[in-house]
Amino acid sequence: MKRYYFDHAATTPLAEEVLAAMLPFFCEKYANPSSSHALGRNVVASVDEARDALAALFGRKAKELYFTSGGTESDNWAIKGVMHANRDKGRHLLVSAFEHPAVLETAAFLSREGYEVEYIPATPQGFVDLDALASMVRDDTVLVCVMAANNEVGTLQPLREAAEIAHKKGALFFTDAVQAVGSVAIPKEADLFSCSAHKFYGPKGVGLLCVREGVRIERLLHGGHQERSMRGGTTPSPLVIGLWKAASLAIDGADEETSRVRTLRDRFLRGVLSLPNTALNGDSERRLASNANVCFYGRRGEILLDNLDMRGICASTGSACTSGAVHPSHVLLAMGKKEEAESSIRFSFGRDNTEKEIDEALEIIASVVKKK
Repeated sequence: MKRYYFDHAATTPLAEEVLAAMLPFFCEKYANPSSSHALGRNVVASVDEARDALAALFGRKAKELYFTSGGTESDNWAIKGVMHANRDKGRHLLVSAFEHPAVLETAAFLSREGYEVEYIPATPQGFVDLDALASMVRDDTVLVCVMAANNEVGTLQPLREAAEIAHKKGALFFTDAVQAVGSVAIPKEADLFSCSAHKFYGPKGVGLLCVREGVRIERLLHGGHQERSMRGGTTPSPLVIGLWKAASLAIDGADEETSRVRTLRDRFLRGVLSLPNTALNGDSERRLASNANVCFYGRRGEILLDNLDMRGICASTGSACTSGAVHPSHVLLAMGKKEEAESSIRFSFGRDNTEKEIDEALEIIASVVKKK
């Protein structure tokens, strides 16, 4: 049976060019980059080169980038690290209500530690409510967290405006940019941002956290001098090289690929929204070009997803980190869409998808949706 992969927001296949760049660091350039001998020095030189190149891609300084195991670790480190390091300013944390679970659960953990956590509401269109944010931020607010692009409904958040509101009160601004790399630029106004390589055709298990110079942050992992003594653990040089290569391909080719994927997405939406009792979740314009989150009114999302899977279509009801549990989408609930929260499916497209696939998948979806 042919498989149609429309779940690129969950993960992407490793690009051949990325694999080719990584392979020498598994077998030939295998030395520990922390070793002082010649083999180790050669590897650390490549790691440093990758860091410099990534800094140039993101418009940041190399010393502001820290390699991590991925988006979840980066999110945890950004929030815990900043809140713990800035206790003298306050204990107030603001988080948008539709963040990824890596952010929401970190905030809940801090709440149990005694920090005051408040959740910024979302608009029905899928954006953080800036008026609410302006009324909620206080002099003792340490950090404001608003993701760059929502992982479920794909809406692009007003980061510059949100950061400006935070900065007026002296708060720091963090954005989870895991879904954004290769699609939208990360504004300079963000004091911290996270990303993960496997979302843009890189390897799983590596990401980065960018911390603007001068921001106080405590280390998350203890045990070694790696990452300028801020994150212990042997540097995974093959993965770092993969992160750099994938980011380079994604950012350098962003305009062309975004245009191509948007054409596919729009072709899909024209077809699927012609079916009865369907609607698009989230703003139709200010969204990731790859994202189509569709409500099928009157149908249970997880049941419909299972039926599509049996016909070869790979999609998702939301975040891959929570899709194993059957419960309404917290993102759609935050947008005030209770019925849609139980009846929606996220389709996300990528570089290997074609118009032929879209047309074939639409026929399958139509037959599944119409079947009672």
